[in-house]
Amino acid sequence: MVQKYQSPVRVYKHPFELIMAAYERRFPTCPLIPMFVDSDTVSEFKSEDGAIHVIERRCKLDIDAPRLLKKIAGVDYVYFVQKNSLNSRDRTLHIEAHNETFSNRVIIHEHCCYTVHPENEDWTCFEQSASLDIKSFFGFESTVEKIAMKHYTSNIKKGKEIIEYYLRQLEEEGITFVPRWTPPPTGPSSETCSSSKNQAASAAVLVPDAAAVKEGLSGEVLSSPGTVAEPVVGTPDDKLDADYIKRYLGDLTPLQESCLIRLRQWLQETHKGKIPKDEHILRFLRARDFNIDKAREIMCQSLTWRKQHQVDYILDTWTPPQVLQDYYAGGWHHHDKDGRPLYVLRLGQMDTKGLVRALGEEALLRYVLSINEEGLRRCEENTKVFGRPISSWTCLVDLEGLNMRHLWRPGVKALLRIIEVVEANYPETLGRLLILRAPRVFPVLWTLVSPFIDDNTRRKFLIYAGNDYQGPGGLLDYIDKEIIPDFLSGECMCDVPEGGLVPKSLYRTPEELENEDLKLWTETIYQSASVFKGAPHEILIQIVDAASVITWDFDVCKGDIVFNIYHSKRSPQPPKKDSLGAHSITSPGGNNVQLIDKVWQLGRDYSMVESPLICKEGESVQGSHVTRWPGFYILQWKFHTMPACAATNLPRVDDVLASLQVSSHKCKVMYYTEVIGSEDFRGSMTSLESSHSGFSQLSAATTSSSQSHSSSMISSE
Repeated sequence: MVQKYQSPVRVYKHPFELIMAAYERRFPTCPLIPMFVDSDTVSEFKSEDGAIHVIERRCKLDIDAPRLLKKIAGVDYVYFVQKNSLNSRDRTLHIEAHNETFSNRVIIHEHCCYTVHPENEDWTCFEQSASLDIKSFFGFESTVEKIAMKHYTSNIKKGKEIIEYYLRQLEEEGITFVPRWTPPPTGPSSETCSSSKNQAASAAVLVPDAAAVKEGLSGEVLSSPGTVAEPVVGTPDDKLDADYIKRYLGDLTPLQESCLIRLRQWLQETHKGKIPKDEHILRFLRARDFNIDKAREIMCQSLTWRKQHQVDYILDTWTPPQVLQDYYAGGWHHHDKDGRPLYVLRLGQMDTKGLVRALGEEALLRYVLSINEEGLRRCEENTKVFGRPISSWTCLVDLEGLNMRHLWRPGVKALLRIIEVVEANYPETLGRLLILRAPRVFPVLWTLVSPFIDDNTRRKFLIYAGNDYQGPGGLLDYIDKEIIPDFLSGECMCDVPEGGLVPKSLYRTPEELENEDLKLWTETIYQSASVFKGAPHEILIQIVDAASVITWDFDVCKGDIVFNIYHSKRSPQPPKKDSLGAHSITSPGGNNVQLIDKVWQLGRDYSMVESPLICKEGESVQGSHVTRWPGFYILQWKFHTMPACAATNLPRVDDVLASLQVSSHKCKVMYYTEVIGSEDFRGSMTSLESSHSGFSQLSAATTSSSQSHSSSMISSE
C-alpha cells in the first residue's frame, strides 16, 4: 500500500533570500541530522543572468536499521538523488528527491517547495509532500515501512528547527539581510553576476526588532476571533497553516497533520461548500486512530445524516417543548479546570419514564442533539477565551435518587438509541465523564449500557460511590472549588432544573407519540432511494415554461452510480399501483421507482439532455439544468457497472476492489430537486451551482451545446 504524506504550510517570518542562505548551509552535510552523512554535486546549471540555479546532489544516508536487515540487503548506506531548482526572479525553490538505492523494490518520491508568503513578501512559506511504495524487500516489507516512516517523521520535525538553527548562525555572523536578485546591467562595463552569495550576504543590514517581527502572523491572524474555523490569512483555502493547527487544533504529529490535510482536501473536492470545520474532521480521525479510509466512511455517513435531518439548524429552528425545559434535569454550568465546557446532568432526579411517555423517544433524541450542538459551539468559544485548543466537554452526572424506575425498559431502549446516534455523529466530543453518588442499582444500568459505548469513551469515565467524590482524587481535581454546584455541597448556585415527576396529565397515547415522532424526523426536504443493478431509480418532472431551471442536490450514500437526465414529449404510462412510476420496487433501505418503459427507445421516445455523470460513494453533487422545451424530464440514478479493461481480458486491481465495496448490487442515494423560474434562479436560496464540470447549464456555451444536442435527438421523435 502506498503511504502518502502532505505537510501543512509552514511559515518563516523571514525573507525568502535569507531562508535560502540558511538552507544552503545544510550541505554538504548537516550535523543536526546524524543519518545525513554526506552529499556530492552530480550536476549544476546557472543561467547567465543568475536568476536560475539548478543543482543535483547525491546524498548519502546511514539508516538506523537492524544489523540483520542491513546484512541481508547487502548495503551499509542508502543513496538519494535530490534536485534543487532555485528561481531567484520568482523567489521559489522546488526540491525533488527520490531513492537511488533499491529503486526497483522501494519507490520514494518527495517534493518540497519554498515560496514567498502571498500576504507578506518578507515571509517565506514551506510545503512538503511525499509517497512511499514498497514493492518487495526480502520479506521485510512491514519492517522497512516502519523504519522509513519513523525516520521520515523525525526528519520532518527537525526541518524547521534546522532552518532556525542556521538563521541564528547567520545572525551571529552579522548576516541579517540578503538582497533580492536584480537583473544585471546591460552596459559594457557591467560587472558579471558571479559575485558570490556570501559577498551579497555580507552586506549586513539590521533587521527590525525581533519582537516587532513576531507581531506578524500570530498578531494579525491567530489573535483574531474570526479565524477559528478558517485557515490562516494568506494561506489558500485548501491549505492549513502549521501555526493555525497548533493554536486551534492542538499538537499533532506530522503524520496526523498529513491525515487531516488529505481528508480535508478530499472533502473539498467532493463536498463543495458543505465540509465541516477542521475541529470536527479531526474528531472523526481521532475516533478511527487516524485511519483516513475509516474516518472518511463514518464522516460521510454523518454528513448525510446531518443534512437529511437539518441538524446544522437545530439550535436556530427548534424550540424544546416546555415539558423538557421544566423536567429535564440537565444544563451547562461554567467549565472545568482544563477549560472544557461543563454539562451537569442530575439523572437520579429525572423522571425518564414520564419524559418518554409525555414526549416520545424522538423528541428526547432531538433534545440531546441540540445539547451536543451547543457543546460544539461552546468549545469554539472557549478555544478563543483560553487561547488553546478545546475540542471536547466534561459531563458531570449525579446519580443520587437513581432507582429501579430508571430501568423501565422503554426508557433504557431510548437511552441506548441516543447513545448510538451520539457515538456515530459526535465522536471524541466527550473529554471526561464524572459519575457521582452511584447507588447500588447502578451496576445493573451500567451492565445494560456499557456494551454500546465505544472503548475510547469508556476510558474517560470516572465513577464515585457515595461521598467518595469529596476525597483525594475526587471532584476538586477536575473542577474549581468556586463552581462546584450547591447540591454537591459546593458554593455555586446551579441553574439546572431539579427534575421531578412528570404529571400523568401530560402523558400521551402511543398513537399520538408515533405520529409526533414521524413528524419530527420526516421534516426534511430530502428523499432516500435504493438503486439496484438493472433497476435504476427515476423521478418525473413536468415542465410547462420552457426557460425553467431544474436543480438537484444528492448524496451517494452507498456504492457508485451514474446520473442521467432525459427529456420526453409524452409522459410515461402511469403504473398500475404507483402513480409516480411505471415500475416500483420497495426495499427496507428506501423506495425504487422506474419510469422509462422497457419498450421505449433512446432517440425515438426520449432523449438525453446531459452527458452521464459517474458519482462515487461518499460524493455530494449539486447542479442545475436550464430547460429549452416544455414536456417531461426524467432524472435517473443508475447502478454503475465497472467497465472491462480494454487492453486485456483480465480485470484491473482497482476495478476488482471497487466491485467488492458494493455488496448485493445495491446503491443508496439521498436527493432533493426543485424547479424554479430562470429569472429567480440566481436569487433563490436553493439555487445550486454544479460541483462537477459539465453539469452547470448557466454558461451560454454549455447551454447552447446541450440544447443543440437535445434538439438533434428530439427532432426525431
